[in-house]
Amino acid sequence: MVAPSHEPDEPQGQHAANEPLTQSAVRKVARLAKLALTDAEVEEDRVRLGAVLGHARRLARLDLAEVEPMAHAGDFPAPLRADEPGPTLPVDAVLNLAPQSDPPFILVPRTLGEGGGA
Repeated sequence: MVAPSHEPDEPQGQHAANEPLTQSAVRKVARLAKLALTDAEVEEDRVRLGAVLGHARRLARLDLAEVEPMAHAGDFPAPLRADEPGPTLPVDAVLNLAPQSDPPFILVPRTLGEGGGA
């Protein structure tokens, strides 16, 4: 598979980033997220997601060359503690909470291989 060509200084996908978000794209994202949206919700989400993408485009234009990387936004040390196991639920209790099980496993719906590219 050949990757699409783009200019060296142009971030991948940049050409589509300035195009307006379409209802078709929102429906595709909703389908991949297994969401059922009405036509009104699709339009509302198109506007809201478009605003989020616009904000991301503005952030991408910031010159951060002189900004030092940080682990978190606060100016305080991260609390470190020993990684010790805590109390757990008995396996039978967890299996009784699951919608479907095949002891000692919990059965979950298939999510890979449905065209989502995950």
